[in-house]
Amino acid sequence: MAGLQSFFGWLNGIVWGVPMIVLILGTGLYLQIRLGFMPLRKIVYGFRMIWQSRRPDDLAAGEITPFAALMTALSATVGTGNIAGVATAIALGGPGAVFWMWMTAFVGMATKYAEVVLAVQYREVDDQGEHAGGPMYAIKNGLGGHWAWLGTAFAVFGGLAGFGIGNMVQSNSIAEAMNNAFGLPSWVTGLVVTALTAAVVLGGIRRIGAVAEKLVPAMAIAYIVAVLAVLVVNIDAVPGAFATIITSAFTPTAATGGFVGAGVLAGIQRGVARGIFSNEAGLGTAGIAQAAGATRDPVYSGMIGMMGTFIDTLVICTMTALAIMVTGVWTSGETGAVLSAAAFESALPGFGEELLAILLAVFAFTTILGWAFYAEKCWEFLLGSVSEMPFRVLWVIAVFIGTVVTLDFAWLIADTLNALMAIPNLISLILLTPVVVKLTNDYLAKGGHQLPVESR
Repeated sequence: MAGLQSFFGWLNGIVWGVPMIVLILGTGLYLQIRLGFMPLRKIVYGFRMIWQSRRPDDLAAGEITPFAALMTALSATVGTGNIAGVATAIALGGPGAVFWMWMTAFVGMATKYAEVVLAVQYREVDDQGEHAGGPMYAIKNGLGGHWAWLGTAFAVFGGLAGFGIGNMVQSNSIAEAMNNAFGLPSWVTGLVVTALTAAVVLGGIRRIGAVAEKLVPAMAIAYIVAVLAVLVVNIDAVPGAFATIITSAFTPTAATGGFVGAGVLAGIQRGVARGIFSNEAGLGTAGIAQAAGATRDPVYSGMIGMMGTFIDTLVICTMTALAIMVTGVWTSGETGAVLSAAAFESALPGFGEELLAILLAVFAFTTILGWAFYAEKCWEFLLGSVSEMPFRVLWVIAVFIGTVVTLDFAWLIADTLNALMAIPNLISLILLTPVVVKLTNDYLAKGGHQLPVESR
């Protein structure tokens, strides 16, 4: 076992190392340039499309509204990474890491846009009449049969990684948060979370989407309001926090308090890695959810899907970072969720830590829901729709297991597989960039109106 753990530790260091980070950022920058930086120019338009997409389109093909599809994708990305991940980035890379998270989001918007466009363009209808898409289908239908092995690799990595990073790791975080804040035994939390998961996941994408489009906006608003309360208490420190983030991005952060100091390279590496982990731009997952959205044009879906990166990183992660910075706890020497909890407790004594525990639990629960759909579609691609119900039952069981076992090794394996998902996805994005550019130009030439998607 020690040898196996050592191997995965070595492999994880490679797949989440500098070459992978450069590949993900390079692909995003390449797509931004090929698209004429359209994702950045269309941010306001994207928000308008999100609002309009709440209404069902009877002429569009899909199981849920594009808004519900976006909320499903956000349910998977807005999770512990937005609270614990941001805190870890600051604790190890200094405040400058936040700046590099922002940069990751700006190039990641193009990556996320392309992922969704291709997922919708090359989606299929399964034998139950539901739409299925994502990198595996984009590779299969866009690149042809000789690339089929690459789509299979993505589905295997995603199908296995989901049980760890999207399931047991999340339920374990919930159990730990509830135990630390309220003293609840892990098995009690496990039973509750398992029952809630079963009630949603066993109903498939329509029920997941219905819950996500109500729970995710409420969750995000509640978190933003809570952070705003922290910022109001420390309003005088907000300008200084922004200044420190920007200056630290280009100069080493000196040791102070319990913070041991960090160089510029450490800030870049931590910020980029946490940014990618949080918004998943480059991993290909968002396209799986958006492929189920009712749409008449893949670019329309892409415009909505790319906003998930903006909301996740530039809004939610920034709020966490500011709470940690303005309260001054970033120099305490703590890291992870403990550091975020210290920020809330500092500004809201007596209930700040408990409030964050509840928010963290909800964030993690929505991640379980979103990843349930991702992993299900991966297994459906590999085994067919016959795998649907057995997968959902196993998924629910895994939730309970996650709350009562130690997951250090499982986390390492899942994190490694999660990174490996990026490789097939990035290859397909680069090879299919001409398709993305043409579809985008055609859409914009028509004035940005939805166009019929070819039946496939």
